[in-house]
Amino acid sequence: MEFFDVVKNRYSCRKFSSKPVENEKLDKILEAGRLAPTAKNAQPVKIWAVKSPEALKKIKSVTPFAWLKEVPVILAVGGTTENAFLRPSDNRNFEDVDATIVATHLMLAIEDAGLGSTWIGFFDVPKTKELFPEMKDYDLVALLPVGYKADDAQPSDRHDKRKPKDEFIKIL
Repeated sequence: MEFFDVVKNRYSCRKFSSKPVENEKLDKILEAGRLAPTAKNAQPVKIWAVKSPEALKKIKSVTPFAWLKEVPVILAVGGTTENAFLRPSDNRNFEDVDATIVATHLMLAIEDAGLGSTWIGFFDVPKTKELFPEMKDYDLVALLPVGYKADDAQPSDRHDKRKPKDEFIKIL
């Protein structure tokens, strides 16, 4: 798929089929995340692919979304301040920016693979870290469900609402 088609066609999918995601597709998606740029290439990011029935049950318990029941994979993305780029002028740590870039690459790769996803930011982070101790030292920025879109899946009515170019873009 052409890049602009991926960007244009991607929407927040909240209705999935129960069809499993092939390992080859998941590997390609994860590689897109691994190859994402980070500030000074510090790579202070981790991706967790939650696939086992036990782990999926736990990760689904940290969100209020019943529509996740059919999702076969959920990717958790987090960054750590350790070794992340610090901007010299104000000491701003870029771990959250880097994790967000990685998550965005993952979402676009998911669409490119013919699958659906959405960005879940509404989840219980402390409970997630309790259930998954390997995540405890990370700033968790997103959960990304990964699966085949249900035949009747549709974007929300807000999907096509965009600010006009002159409000969104300013050329200096």
